[in-house]
Amino acid sequence: MQTPPPSTFIIPIPLRSPLLRLPPHRPHKTSYSVSALLPNPSSSSSYSTSDADLSSRGFHLRRTPDGLNLAHLNSVFAAVGFPKRDPDKIRTALDHTDCLLWVEYEKTKRPVAFARATGDGVFNAIIWDVVVDPSFQGIGLGKAVMERVVGELLGKGIRNIALYSEPRVLGFYRPLGFVADPDGITGMVYSRKPQQKKK
Repeated sequence: MQTPPPSTFIIPIPLRSPLLRLPPHRPHKTSYSVSALLPNPSSSSSYSTSDADLSSRGFHLRRTPDGLNLAHLNSVFAAVGFPKRDPDKIRTALDHTDCLLWVEYEKTKRPVAFARATGDGVFNAIIWDVVVDPSFQGIGLGKAVMERVVGELLGKGIRNIALYSEPRVLGFYRPLGFVADPDGITGMVYSRKPQQKKK
């Protein structure tokens, strides 16, 4: 008896992080569709770092915007090269977010990693605004956030998960099971060029 293959999902990658970052207000020239074959990521045992391990190091996972200081989040955005955003617009974006995960550092009570996803709640989702404070990069927080966001989406039955990636950071996703341009699928972004004024 053959066992069925693990779940397959398509991930065309706008991650906003030092790892994956698009220039502000400018669509990236190249986007990649990414697919992954993963074991059941909704199970906490499939995470590379457990919630308990993160907590023992002073990092607390938060899945709601309660207690999230938007000025502090804005400072993380700015630290990774994003423009500062209007707090009211951030609040509106969070109100329309289906999946949210941020990491609070116990000593400062500030966010040090963040990601969110929006979608139709059934078939499709797109991951946005993945950031890790530069002072906390390289210790597994980006991977921990991504594993949990993808796991939560898969747990809801969502199989088409989209995001964009700069080519230089595709290697971040390969250990997580992601592959660029599966079956020749390439993501596209609508780009409207500014019209030139007639003289």
